[in-house]
Amino acid sequence: MLKPMRLPARLLQRKAQTHKGDYGHLFILAGSARFSGAGLLCAEAALRSGAGLVTLGLPKSINLAAIKIKPKEVMTLPLPETKEGTLGLNAFTRIFQMLRQADVLVIGPGLGNNKSTYALIRRVINKCPVPAVIDADGLNALSSNLGILMKHKGVTILTPHQKELSRLFGLDITRVQKDRKLIAKKYAKYYNNTIVLKGHETLVAGSGGELYVNKTGNPGMATAGSGDVLSGMIGAFLTQGLEAFSAAKYAVYLHGLAGDIAAKDKTQMGMIASDIIDRIPEAIKRCS
Repeated sequence: MLKPMRLPARLLQRKAQTHKGDYGHLFILAGSARFSGAGLLCAEAALRSGAGLVTLGLPKSINLAAIKIKPKEVMTLPLPETKEGTLGLNAFTRIFQMLRQADVLVIGPGLGNNKSTYALIRRVINKCPVPAVIDADGLNALSSNLGILMKHKGVTILTPHQKELSRLFGLDITRVQKDRKLIAKKYAKYYNNTIVLKGHETLVAGSGGELYVNKTGNPGMATAGSGDVLSGMIGAFLTQGLEAFSAAKYAVYLHGLAGDIAAKDKTQMGMIASDIIDRIPEAIKRCS
């Protein structure tokens, strides 16, 4: 049996004289009319992973529905949208105002591939004043626009699966599958970011050449929303003061461990992303 990884004291130890602001404010830009649950999964996972405050930026048409089903602790920010129900470029001003209040940004889950949405994503990342976790449609919007990664002066964590990474960097998918470790390390160093290459034995590659190969997790986690959960966990650990590589490493490990715990109860076949969220506290307990 795999010996549990011990979490750093910074995450586990909380002083008696403390308040929610001490554990950071995470701002999540996620969701669209078609993928309304992505942001909710991301936000709940962040709260279960210790973030002090979570604000979820949503297209205004799905905000009301989200309020009815979201965890009560999640704040929402209704934003201007396109006719397709995705976030539009005209939402940038309100988003940037919120970024001035936040400590970390997660951007991408379920945002959709609308042209105006992609333009918004690129502008937000280009101007973002805080560390950013970029996932899903956030990554797709950067394809052929990689110069933006160079312009973002803050910490950046990219969380692609193999197909997204091949599309992002213009690589053949078979090459990515064959040389996962080499490619993850190469591009993390070149773009000065951290790359979480998701899949069996997820890799975390740091800008300084570090590489972590994860051993937790199971095939049952190949289910809708699992990646949104991971993005929320990484964002939460960043808000609590971990540097990029450590935040990604511990989040990946706990995400997989929570999935392993869930599989024992729900089975790999019957597991859904919400089951992973429900087991995050147990995973944390095992690593304390």
